[in-house]
Amino acid sequence: MIDARLSLALDGGGLLWPSEGRIAVFQPKPDAMLPGLPKERTQIITGFRLDFDHWRDRGYDCVVAAEGQYAAAVVSLPRAKSEARALIAEAARRTHGPLIIDGQKTDGVDSMLRDVRKRTKMEGPLSKAHGKLFWVTDPDADTFEDWAAGPALTEGGFWTAPGVFSADGIDPASALLVDTLPDRLGKRVADLGAGWGFLSAHILTRPDVKELHLVEAGHMALDCARHNVTDPRAQFHWANAMTWRPEERLDTVVMNPPFHAARSADPTLGQAFLRTAAQALHAQGQLWMVANRHLPYEATLQSLFAKTSEVAGDRRFKLFHASRPLRKRG
Repeated sequence: MIDARLSLALDGGGLLWPSEGRIAVFQPKPDAMLPGLPKERTQIITGFRLDFDHWRDRGYDCVVAAEGQYAAAVVSLPRAKSEARALIAEAARRTHGPLIIDGQKTDGVDSMLRDVRKRTKMEGPLSKAHGKLFWVTDPDADTFEDWAAGPALTEGGFWTAPGVFSADGIDPASALLVDTLPDRLGKRVADLGAGWGFLSAHILTRPDVKELHLVEAGHMALDCARHNVTDPRAQFHWANAMTWRPEERLDTVVMNPPFHAARSADPTLGQAFLRTAAQALHAQGQLWMVANRHLPYEATLQSLFAKTSEVAGDRRFKLFHASRPLRKRG
């Protein structure tokens, strides 16, 4: 991981931090230790709520977007290439010192190394722990200007951004869920893991809905949702959907939960979303959920709701309806 490569770069590898000034670290993994970075000068930049809270709890200064100029910047590459390029462009624009780029092979670091090498002089790479680290000593913002990207209106009429789930178009699972939702959902509804707001926009076509809570851990996705969902009934929550709780019990929860942790499928994410839904609903509340067919949610649903059924689906997806959440006595 980055810790091994960063230590190697600072211990005789040729990388030196500026003696003063802030150091920006874009989207570091939550398990990183960042050896050699002076904590009091380091600012963590991440829009993912779980990571933001993790780094803040460790005592770091955290923001969702870069603020001002920095003496140096570190970019931890995400998996989405368009998002990685946008982060590098933003880091180059914000720093007048070294720009360090680090990533795993599985995150496309080799491809990014080739792309950066074609554009500017760089140092490294240093290879260790199935990844690489390299840096540009004197970055020029113009070098990466064409990589800059942010929220933008797509041809389909929705705002999305690099790195946001289903940024290139409507997710087919969500489309299936929209086609199956009933005409009446009740007054108080939540969209857990709302993303850029596709499901929420359709939920708000129901006149009986009086308030809709969009719960999303990705700050950029929620910014896109604010563009896509302008109805005054919408309330936006930058929050961890696995722990979020409404002020009042809900009539309905709708969701297409995430199921990836890193590169592997992880059904515990969706199972945690199900527990949130059961806690958030009133005694007669209902859940509508779509999931990939191979994910094992049935047992969790049956443990949380008095009534569950698969109401629609196809070869790839299954759609569940559940009602009457079970409450533990005592």
